[in-house]
Amino acid sequence: MENKFLELEEEIVKMLKTVYDPEIPVNIYDLGLIYGVDVDDDKNVIITMTLTAPGCPVADFIIDDVQTRVESISGIRNVEVKLVFEPEWHQGLMNEEAKLELGFL
Repeated sequence: MENKFLELEEEIVKMLKTVYDPEIPVNIYDLGLIYGVDVDDDKNVIITMTLTAPGCPVADFIIDDVQTRVESISGIRNVEVKLVFEPEWHQGLMNEEAKLELGFL
């Protein structure tokens, strides 16, 4: 059973890597904006995420995109996106690929 949830979480991460902030050429997962992906026994998903800035003008677009894309995964029942600003996002949360793409390495 645990393996099935792991596969589902991997599928969710793959889908999250298709979501981009229109102002940044790196996906939200590699940017470090995703703080958590939780799947319960009924395949309800809670995604905890942040934005690069609290006043992000495309916040609604990104949150809707995350929800729509993750809901499209077969077997998922419900998706809730929790937007948090603590801990505050910083460049250190980006993975190496994102830092390279944005010229930080």
